[in-house]
Amino acid sequence: MLLVEDHKEVVEVVTRALVKDEHRVLAARSLDEADAAIATSTFDAIVLDLGLPDGSGLAWCKRVRGEGLATPILVLTAQSAVATRVSGLDSGADDFLPKPFAVAELRARVRALGRRAPNHTMRPFMSRDVQLDFSARRALVGGLEVPLTAREWKIVEMLTSRAGRVVRRSEILEAFWGDRAESSEASLEVLVGRIRKKLGLAFIRTVRGEGYATD
Repeated sequence: MLLVEDHKEVVEVVTRALVKDEHRVLAARSLDEADAAIATSTFDAIVLDLGLPDGSGLAWCKRVRGEGLATPILVLTAQSAVATRVSGLDSGADDFLPKPFAVAELRARVRALGRRAPNHTMRPFMSRDVQLDFSARRALVGGLEVPLTAREWKIVEMLTSRAGRVVRRSEILEAFWGDRAESSEASLEVLVGRIRKKLGLAFIRTVRGEGYATD
């Protein structure tokens, strides 16, 4: 687990909380330290503050996603405005938790990021000009590779594993967020929109009042 946070007190609180769930936590107190960490190690998840001494966590998130980093990212910040949450998700974050936060919720959201581990036995999926190779974690649209985040892959896996059938919104929320809170609903809508932008508007159908489906 990589924690990108420059406030000593927050580092101590988050580290203690995650260690209780048997995570090994590496703290990076700047974006430069975070770059060095992901260049030499792999992590199950990243907890990312937005206001770092050497730059914007949002800009960093967008950059590493563009470079192909698929590690789940939880944004942890005092900037709790709706516009900031949307910007964070649009930049490639998988979830968002505003400060001040409850330690129990932090632990639950980190657990949710790791829920439903990738199913590497799934067969490749093809629909129109979209090709998905789950074992190699490669998504191609019209023969060109597009990057998907860890949570985007999980949602895509859930939908394609039941291609042609409706997956209820409540089921997706429970599986990946552990609740049906308004903030979780908003995050799901942003992620679905992001998947459509990458894989095409027709890739996910909205079934009004029920959920989503892919063919």
